[in-house]
Amino acid sequence: MTYHPKSDFVAVMMERGFLSDCTDYQGLDDALLSGVRPAYIGFDATAKSLHVGSLIQIMMLRWFQKTGHQPITLMGGGTTKVGDPSFRADERPLLDDAAINDNIAGIKKVFSAYIDYDTDAPNKALMLNNAEWLDDLNYLEFLRDIGRHFSVNRMLAFESVKSRLDREQSLSFLEFNYMILQAYDFLELNRRYGCILQMGGSDQWGNIVNGIDLTRRVLDNGIFGLTSPLLTTSDGKKMGKSQDGAVWLNADMRSPYEFWQFWRNTTDADVGRFLKLYTELPVDECERLGALAGSEINDAKIVLANEVTTLLHGADAAKAAEATAREVFEKGGVGDDLPTLSLNAADLGDGISIVQLIVKSGLAKTGKEAKRLIAENGAKLDDAPLTDAGLMIDAAALSSPIKLSAGKKRHALVQLDG
Repeated sequence: MTYHPKSDFVAVMMERGFLSDCTDYQGLDDALLSGVRPAYIGFDATAKSLHVGSLIQIMMLRWFQKTGHQPITLMGGGTTKVGDPSFRADERPLLDDAAINDNIAGIKKVFSAYIDYDTDAPNKALMLNNAEWLDDLNYLEFLRDIGRHFSVNRMLAFESVKSRLDREQSLSFLEFNYMILQAYDFLELNRRYGCILQMGGSDQWGNIVNGIDLTRRVLDNGIFGLTSPLLTTSDGKKMGKSQDGAVWLNADMRSPYEFWQFWRNTTDADVGRFLKLYTELPVDECERLGALAGSEINDAKIVLANEVTTLLHGADAAKAAEATAREVFEKGGVGDDLPTLSLNAADLGDGISIVQLIVKSGLAKTGKEAKRLIAENGAKLDDAPLTDAGLMIDAAALSSPIKLSAGKKRHALVQLDG
């Protein structure tokens, strides 16, 4: 990673489209230009991997380090036990310590691809867990020393809470405490590590402001908040979702080829914006590629897919994914890196229906959806139209791998083990 000490982080955020709001633009800019400063983003451990929706925050931490400062990735080992109610319609399921620690172990795999925790430089990244200070809090002392600084009237006015109550949806006391605990995180990180900045999505604005206010009241220290926009694609879809579910960052939950394909399928109107946010190509090059039209925009999408996949999975994985895509789409082959469903003799029995295979391979979520795909001529078997929803596949049919396709862009291999 190339570092540019004391370069203008705020300017980079503005230029590349990361910035939604900031508590004090000039004050933050001055503080960052005066020396190496720590900033953090918190990540709750609600799953074994983060998904593409979190990638904008990961890239913010990467740019923070590249501009000479110290990023802190804060794992929510403590706050995950409570659950962030921000803009949710219901309460998150509660996880026990074992599940939370298992999720944290999975999430940690991603960060080292983007952030340097091993450098000897002053801006070496830190990975912390808020369970370190939250797990041992004394409830009465916490209420007396910290709780007294929070106004319930003000907390009820935050949009993330207000929208839940306006819909007459239950907000538990447990969830209501989340914003106090997140504010306390900022206080502790400022006290322990001199952290001056919390970043997050725009849905975290109220929680961030609470932390700034608490730290000012308790320590009399001036700190800052910065938020990124909550991204949707140009067609209104939530970033991080695809036809077949969440776009996970961990390779064991979504293969590098599937990850590459997600970016290759970007809508034309989003290419330039996504190049700025998710790659490190110069801004003028992002704009040039994003302005391409006709068939040329597909070349820009390949650049986007290669650049994003290289950052997460490495250059070799990106090259392999592109090669597989070219073989599948241009030559009608099966490629070496397609998602693969492996069946054994017990799975197969006397035969398995093509509908079941389409569901098991991830090309459809339900049998009903698979049957509709076949009925609408959207399914193929070894590149030939699949018209019989009652087709049974036996061991003889799987003497060599078969390729299933849903539409023009989604494919999977099915093979028999042994």
